Amino acid sequence: MKTTLTVNGTQHEVGHDPRRTLLDTLRDDLGLTGTKKGCDHGQCGACTVLLNGERVNSCLCLTAMHDGDEITTIEGIGAPERLSALQRAFVERDGFQCGYCTPGQIMSATAMLKEIAEGSPSYVSDDLDAPKLSDGEMAERMSGNLCRCSAYPLIREAIAMAAEVKE
Repeated sequence: MKTTLTVNGTQHEVGHDPRRTLLDTLRDDLGLTGTKKGCDHGQCGACTVLLNGERVNSCLCLTAMHDGDEITTIEGIGAPERLSALQRAFVERDGFQCGYCTPGQIMSATAMLKEIAEGSPSYVSDDLDAPKLSDGEMAERMSGNLCRCSAYPLIREAIAMAAEVKE
């Protein structure tokens, strides 16, 4: 089967088994190994990518279901010579330890900051019309991304720094 995907602004036509996950297509077929395979069950968030601007666990997506869709991976957010604000903040605030979950954390945080900017409330939002980026709001919205090293306070500091929010 063939599926056309736009990944990080480049269109790709990939031949694949209809059972192939988007995660495996990104890593094995397109060589984009920044997206990590953690649990392969959608429970850890290491494989988080943006699909048409929304965060998804790519291990739970079948490539065949996304013909014509736009995917952004960590490689599309920035590069060593031009880091995104979140990537710079993760480095500056040491928002990682082993670094395995970091790409998924950054992708999820990218989507989270967009959600807040668009006024989308979460379960813990005090104001349903204009949610604010607080430590509790970040913890709730990032709860789908696990860090086995428990760098959560530093991850939230990095996100706050990138958003220019100090609590």
